[in-house]
Amino acid sequence: MANHKSTKKRIRSTKTRNEGNKYLHKTTRNAIKSLVSASSKDEKKQTPKVIAMIDKLEKRNIIHKNKAARLKSKLMSKKSI
Repeated sequence: MANHKSTKKRIRSTKTRNEGNKYLHKTTRNAIKSLVSASSKDEKKQTPKVIAMIDKLEKRNIIHKNKAARLKSKLMSKKSI
């Protein structure tokens, strides 16, 4: 266990950040799954929101930029079908 005050604080703040990041990532994954199984009418409404969620994950370095691009490309190609 850490002995310094700043190290203890860093452990606490890292844990809090990690939980928040996990929540955002899981929420985005669920949104992607629901978008894939949505009807075409709902799909048009949900797609911009899901893409914005993916962009936020990328911006916060929760997922890699290539993974974000791959996910968005996959969603857009499904949308055109």
